[in-house]
Amino acid sequence: MKIGIYGGTFNPIHLGHMEAAKFAAAYLKLDKLLLVPAGMPPHKDLSPDAAPPEDRLAMTALAAEAVGPMAEASSLELDRRGTSYTVDTVRAVREAHPRARLYLLMGTDMYLTFHRWKSPEKLARWCTLCAFGRSEADTEELFAVQREHLSAMLGAKSVTVALPKIVDISSTRLRRELSQGQGQAYLDPAVYGYILRRGLYGVPADPLRLSLEDLRCAGLSMLKRRRIPHVLGTEETAAALARRWGADEEEARRAALLHDCTKKLDREQHLEICRQYGIPLDPEEQREEKLLHALTGAAAARHQFGVSPQVESAIRWHTTGKADMTTLEKIIYLADYIEPTRDFCDLTELRELAFQDLDRAMLLGLTMAVHDLKKRGMAVHSNSVYARDYLKGKLT
Repeated sequence: MKIGIYGGTFNPIHLGHMEAAKFAAAYLKLDKLLLVPAGMPPHKDLSPDAAPPEDRLAMTALAAEAVGPMAEASSLELDRRGTSYTVDTVRAVREAHPRARLYLLMGTDMYLTFHRWKSPEKLARWCTLCAFGRSEADTEELFAVQREHLSAMLGAKSVTVALPKIVDISSTRLRRELSQGQGQAYLDPAVYGYILRRGLYGVPADPLRLSLEDLRCAGLSMLKRRRIPHVLGTEETAAALARRWGADEEEARRAALLHDCTKKLDREQHLEICRQYGIPLDPEEQREEKLLHALTGAAAARHQFGVSPQVESAIRWHTTGKADMTTLEKIIYLADYIEPTRDFCDLTELRELAFQDLDRAMLLGLTMAVHDLKKRGMAVHSNSVYARDYLKGKLT
């Protein structure tokens, strides 16, 4: 097993870090890549505007999902008291994976000063060093001198690579740009969304009044990475349906972006939100955890992002539906069902009907949903039955 260890303050982790991590992981054919935010870095003090440790870890976890399935955020250094020495981190990884081959990833500056680190001889014995150039000035000539020096001095094995894609931004400059309402181009959208939600680095944004573009990032930061294509597909489908049926397109986009914003929470977290906002649960909702994200997502959309009552209600009813739904509620229900990544059954007829007759599409969608749940032996919420029967009566 080949494991890469890539540490840094990650304050915040940006596309420069991520491009280096992706390239190194592919170049070295790593089975696992640990992204390790530093607790107390030995070579510099954390800036006064540094994000709290838990936020740096959360941003690193979002970035790790974007880097690839082999990457994961590690809290090794944040959990350990005192100065975050790399030798202690590598020792812990060796103890957890005694048969693994370890690679220590670092940028140019760290590589050129490696011999002054704590216990470099141990690190050289335990790991292969992998240094990558992150600016045009990092040349092979610069690496070659240090590679030969570390080999002679410590017996170190080194791999040095020039990154094919350079994202030339320092965290210091990025924090300054974020405080001025800029810099998002240097961040993964989900990481930027997390910064917006948490108000980190002095970003001049009010979560209750985000632009649609910023809301999209904030919404993505609340999702598991694999759910992002579904949510973005729902957004575009909802926008198309809104244009077709004369609804407010921006309201439709906002509802679609947030409809699954609490989907990744566990049951106890859902119940805590329900207690916090006084959300009553009927017996079916108390029994079926899969129904809870519609209620808690609507509450989060209202209280965290200040959405309109119409958007809140569309999120609330996107899972079960209900009798006598508004146009926006129908649009979000159908968009969630028929967006392009959905492939659990043949949706050809429903996709066509959604743009021809909204009520008949809702009736078909609810009928299909009820049938599918019964076929799989799953509970059908009474609101879905009421919604189906209401449309039956309306259309006949």
